[in-house]
Amino acid sequence: MFESAELGHKIDKATYDKEVPALREALLEAQFDLAKAANFPVIILIGGVDGAGRGETVNLLNEWMDPRHIQSHGMGNPSDEELERPIMWRFWRALPPKGKVGIFFGSWYTWAILSRVFGKTRNAELDQSMERNVRFEKMLNDEGALILKFWLHLSKDKQEKRLKAMEKNPKTRWRVTERDWMHFKMYDKFRKVAERVMRQTSTAEAPWMIVEGEDERYRSLTVGKVILEAIRKRLDAAEAPHDAHAPPLLPSIDKLHILKTLDLNQKLTKKKYDLDLEKYQGKLNLLTRSPKFTEITVIVVFEGNDAAGKGGSIRRVTGALDARQYQVTPIAAPTEEERAQPYLWRFWRHVPRKGRVSIFDRSWYGRVLVERVEGYCSNADWMRAYSEINDFEEQLVRNNTVVLKFWLSISKEEQLRRFEERQKTGFKRFKITDEDWRNREKWEDYEMAVCDMVDRTSSEMSPWTLVEANDKNFARIKILKTLCERIEAALK
Repeated sequence: MFESAELGHKIDKATYDKEVPALREALLEAQFDLAKAANFPVIILIGGVDGAGRGETVNLLNEWMDPRHIQSHGMGNPSDEELERPIMWRFWRALPPKGKVGIFFGSWYTWAILSRVFGKTRNAELDQSMERNVRFEKMLNDEGALILKFWLHLSKDKQEKRLKAMEKNPKTRWRVTERDWMHFKMYDKFRKVAERVMRQTSTAEAPWMIVEGEDERYRSLTVGKVILEAIRKRLDAAEAPHDAHAPPLLPSIDKLHILKTLDLNQKLTKKKYDLDLEKYQGKLNLLTRSPKFTEITVIVVFEGNDAAGKGGSIRRVTGALDARQYQVTPIAAPTEEERAQPYLWRFWRHVPRKGRVSIFDRSWYGRVLVERVEGYCSNADWMRAYSEINDFEEQLVRNNTVVLKFWLSISKEEQLRRFEERQKTGFKRFKITDEDWRNREKWEDYEMAVCDMVDRTSSEMSPWTLVEANDKNFARIKILKTLCERIEAALK
């Protein structure tokens, strides 16, 4: 796999000096056109062996390109804040928006490679990590990102020679560390693991480009030209419409679906409700004050029919919590900043630290509900969203997060009654909008979308809880009880 990067590629100084000015000018023009169009981001990964010029390449790209439209990230050891969240959180936060270039010196590959080389993980765990990387990059590609992955390579002899030369030179001596020599002693292991990684993750959407790193001029020209050609080709290409080539999702032919199995007539008396409210709010408070609670994270998702009582249910949950311990995130239409990023970016940024509760009033499921029904995204977008959401929630659960998802269901008749009540009550009038009435006209479409959502995203790790919400008292107690049960199980 590395044979062509060990041939001794070189570029003479005269050729380099002749080509660089035109290359730099063309790169800047492409970068300005990218910023002006703002149709896609460019994500550049710089990886490779120690001494192959990774740092010099990052510095050179920053010198050749406009710093206003480029973001460089040296992803070293994760901070304490980053360690309290899924490992991908730090990379999601650093993704460049549309129109910008993001350079990652150290990436979502680095930690997995180091862990395998040092024997902290086995090949099976490495393979699983690479499968997640492939899905992540496919998602970025589907969202429009241009991904360029460079592996700067040196043979073992040339790595030793380069490290010794850098160590001998007073100007570069500081670059060579004990860590570099320790890695050199493990060169064969690094090479074997890197080859395994590249075999699995060099895909049509994001292929690896292996570049020999011994000759600085060859390395710089090669990387610069690949970046230029890739950006220019994407800018000059006409946007091709895409759609999912998959069988359509159709309603059940006998008209039976999971929402119709709910008994919406269940009720609680006021007396029973008051007793249960005190019981479960008290229990929830004690659970979140347990010393063990600092080792987990809780994310609670509220979805449901319009006027199903999400807000009231959320207030009963937060009423049991310390205000310093939770955050409620209401989800509305995405902002301009959010539209410039992949769909899940605005939810990743709200993933909390350990010992915290994050409550989403509507959530990432908007893509497979309102965006699907109202046609705000293509069939391809919402069809692939099921697997992307499952990946997202799996990463949360792997990081010791309890994910609770509630769908509050009411009948069409009960919704009408609540809509009319809101219109008549002054302090509730703000809750009813023209959009609510329009959504009501698509009741059956939303029902089908909800059933597909439950079927495709309710898993053992993060199941959906369907809440019969015609009676608000019954719904609130069921939610509090479920919260207590799931958190208590996680603390055992």
